Amino acid sequence: MFLSKHHNAPSEITRIWWCPTGPLAFLPLHAAGIYNQSELPPSASCISDFAVSSYTPNVSALLEKVKGPADVLSPSTGKLLIISQPNSKDCSPLPGTTEEMDIIQKTVGLENCKPLESKAATVSKVKIEMQSHDSIHFACHANQNIGTPLKSGFYLDDGRLELAEIMKQNIPQCELAFLSACQTSTGDEELSEEAVHLAAGMLAVGYRGVVATLWSIKDEYGPVVAESFYKYLMENGRIAGKMRLNSTNAARALHHAIQSIRGRPEVGDTEKGLLTWVPYVHFGY
Repeated sequence: MFLSKHHNAPSEITRIWWCPTGPLAFLPLHAAGIYNQSELPPSASCISDFAVSSYTPNVSALLEKVKGPADVLSPSTGKLLIISQPNSKDCSPLPGTTEEMDIIQKTVGLENCKPLESKAATVSKVKIEMQSHDSIHFACHANQNIGTPLKSGFYLDDGRLELAEIMKQNIPQCELAFLSACQTSTGDEELSEEAVHLAAGMLAVGYRGVVATLWSIKDEYGPVVAESFYKYLMENGRIAGKMRLNSTNAARALHHAIQSIRGRPEVGDTEKGLLTWVPYVHFGY
């Protein structure tokens, strides 16, 4: 396959699925390339210039998503559940999650989403609401349990919602999960793989597409990426003349959002810039 560098719309760019194993699983393959920091301004040529990337924990997981029903025939509700926890107990504050939630509501429309923030986002409430929303956006702290993966989960107001509990919920059709977790610092070694492993867990739950981060990012860009991502999804998710949220264009929506912030003068492909846009990844179909 020959890939040419261009700046066409995300819908016209080649799609690649990565299934890394061993040490490669720790690398952001979607950002592999040549970066020349000596030039002013710095120039680069990387995978993201040529293709839209997605990841899959294994080939079987991807095949299961591909075999799923066509989106035009899907009974999905198109409803998004937004979870925001700016002040989880025993966790550092995440002030940007409130702005992120507000921006998403404005972007997708109040009729298409339900926000749960702070004390309203309890474990029991979120489990109930998940049953009537086929997409979910977590803006909160999360935890990966290496020894017992099903105990990994998201910190809510009164405790942690674990993957094991999520798997028990009767969700009409799992579409999209956006895991915007732990955005208070950059490159925190203890959290470096947190969202990625939870992404694989959410795929196992049944979600067709999952957006996650390889490591923590600066709070200021969480809302920016979310707005651009959901705006693209809504504009390209028209079914029967109505805009509806689903996972079909999630990988391309993320590519669009990341390329947008990457194109900013203060971001670009400098070392600081790479720590801003490289962490975002898409898993699934």
